Amino acid sequence: MNFNLRKILGLILLIIGLVVIFWSIFTSLDIFTAKKEAPEIFKLTETLKPLIIEKNNSQDIESIIERSMQDQLKGILPSGFLPKLLNLISWSIIAGLLIFGGTQISSLGVKLMKE
Repeated sequence: MNFNLRKILGLILLIIGLVVIFWSIFTSLDIFTAKKEAPEIFKLTETLKPLIIEKNNSQDIESIIERSMQDQLKGILPSGFLPKLLNLISWSIIAGLLIFGGTQISSLGVKLMKE
């Protein structure tokens, strides 16, 4: 391969890798400072059962207890807490992969420029 072509290709790969790294860092900064929302991978769809009370029915008592436990948990954790946490964790993993990929692309560009 021509010497100048290797240098140019190496420089292009170095720039592409750095763009990927800095884009993922700045996007993560926007997400974690609440300027942007994280990509919504996990969604919570809540299905509510109607509460029907019948006398002397053990299943109804169990459903009432289950319902009251759910209400207590909602008081402790906000309604969208778990999906938001999972979305932030998944974005962190994706950003880590993007940074790793950008590093590999940049190092390939540097190797081409050294040869």
